[in-house]
Amino acid sequence: MDMTKNKATANTANRLVCQNKKAYHDYEIVEKLEAGIVLVGTEVKSLREGRANLKDSYAKIRKGEVFLYGLHISPYTHASYDNHDPERVRKLLLHNYEIKRLTGRTQERGFSLIPLKIYFSNGRAKVELGLARGKKLFDKRESLKRKEEIREMDRLRKHRRES
Repeated sequence: MDMTKNKATANTANRLVCQNKKAYHDYEIVEKLEAGIVLVGTEVKSLREGRANLKDSYAKIRKGEVFLYGLHISPYTHASYDNHDPERVRKLLLHNYEIKRLTGRTQERGFSLIPLKIYFSNGRAKVELGLARGKKLFDKRESLKRKEEIREMDRLRKHRRES
């Protein structure tokens, strides 16, 4: 009886499918929020296999609804002839008050909606959206320098402890 309970809790844990690492380099993330995603056919099975790519994907608000563009979910390998379109536009599920707030924020100059990661939460596919502002080249260089400085300080601190 305990075995089934452990399996059930293992399935409900958040399981990462894919992550948009380049988004943190190219954008300054101002705010994050979770959205559901409408999937059809074999898309869920492909996501469970981890066959998705968030590179160059973005979200837009059209007629009071949020849509995700550029998300590539590879066709399911064990499917029959009736497989899904890998590049189709997918609807995101958000509350109306969230959509209204995002509409106001994205109309400000320089803000975009960027998907940061896709994961499963309680068996449902979720997308973490980031309200982001694009970084300039010097901002990217500055953040890389800052990361390198932190890495160097940690390395020195670790070396000091070992001595």
